[in-house]
Amino acid sequence: MSTATQSHTRTTSCTTAITEGLKHLLANTYTLYLKTQNFHWNVTGPHFHSLHGMFEEQYTELQAAVDEIAERIRALGCFAPGSFREFNTLATLHDASGTPRDMEMVKQLLKDHEVVIEQLIALMPTVQSLQDEATQDLLIRRTETHQKTAWMLRSTCGE
Repeated sequence: MSTATQSHTRTTSCTTAITEGLKHLLANTYTLYLKTQNFHWNVTGPHFHSLHGMFEEQYTELQAAVDEIAERIRALGCFAPGSFREFNTLATLHDASGTPRDMEMVKQLLKDHEVVIEQLIALMPTVQSLQDEATQDLLIRRTETHQKTAWMLRSTCGE
């Protein structure tokens, strides 16, 4: 069997376990993206300027991540979820209720990033066991980004 054939066989045999995990990750990432953008628009208070800018940086990064995760699902031969209904079914994160105060926004985003970090770590053994190095690279990069963002949020709210 040629290397190209082995690679294709490995990709199609890992599609279900990996893409199901990626679909949940995509839904949580999209939910976090929307929540972060909502907070960017609606933050008020003495920390407005710094939080407004920080939230913009974060939602911009998450927007690119949504595209990258969806394209990885497609590269594995599956269709990516793309509707609010699908995201609501797949996501474990939730929208904010009302408009929280500025530091409550930071705490909610911190909690959500920590949930995504746990999700990424939980998906990694499946990806490793199926030897999907491209998805493993994606998960490593996403973990690093969420960990750095969580650190910044944690430092902002003094936790």
